[in-house]
Amino acid sequence: MGILKYTLFGIKNNELEMFNKRGIDSMDKEISNKKFWEKFAKLYTPMQERKNAKLYLELCKVISKYLDQNMQVLELACGSGQLTFPLCKKAGAWEATDFSEKMIEEAKTRASGFPVTFSIQDATNLSYEDEKFDTVIIANALHIMPNPENALSEIRRVLKRGGLLIAPTFVYDGKVNKIRIRLMELLGFHTFHKWKSDEYIEFVCKNGFDIIDSSIIESEILSECILMCKTNI
Repeated sequence: MGILKYTLFGIKNNELEMFNKRGIDSMDKEISNKKFWEKFAKLYTPMQERKNAKLYLELCKVISKYLDQNMQVLELACGSGQLTFPLCKKAGAWEATDFSEKMIEEAKTRASGFPVTFSIQDATNLSYEDEKFDTVIIANALHIMPNPENALSEIRRVLKRGGLLIAPTFVYDGKVNKIRIRLMELLGFHTFHKWKSDEYIEFVCKNGFDIIDSSIIESEILSECILMCKTNI
């Protein structure tokens, strides 16, 4: 009862009960993040719209300044399209991907009228040829990957020479909502890297990128560190 009186990213008590009915063992530490997102996909969009609308609005304002109609954009970890749909018309072409089949299914239900191509991709093992994209966006994903350096290596490979990486990620500066984080862990979610912003910046730089701009946005659960990066030439 003590846990259920709280909400997770705005999930109501009956929604938490729905998770349990769908088979998530809240004490099972072996559940992978992919399985978590597969179970979570149906609730993801309404939850984000209810609790994180302001965060994504701010993210879109920052990111849109770096996009133009000449860009071919690859979005990794697109979820159900929180950045995809507000931003896709600002680029010449937009490929939105996620490793969760269920997330891509949810995104496609919202995609009518938007110039987006969806596909299922593993960010650490992309199927694209070298130097295909002008810009890669990966939001709120690197910190929940066990080996994010592999994703950055693949991003470098598919980016054109001097290409742009846009990488907003949750960091542990300032406000930390420990209750919501703990609830996610109990539901089977894993955070592999609890970086502070300076640690995150150092990590990205060590993996082949130069930071051209950075900013911090406060959100309901953690701060968001937004990095704009260029590949080292």
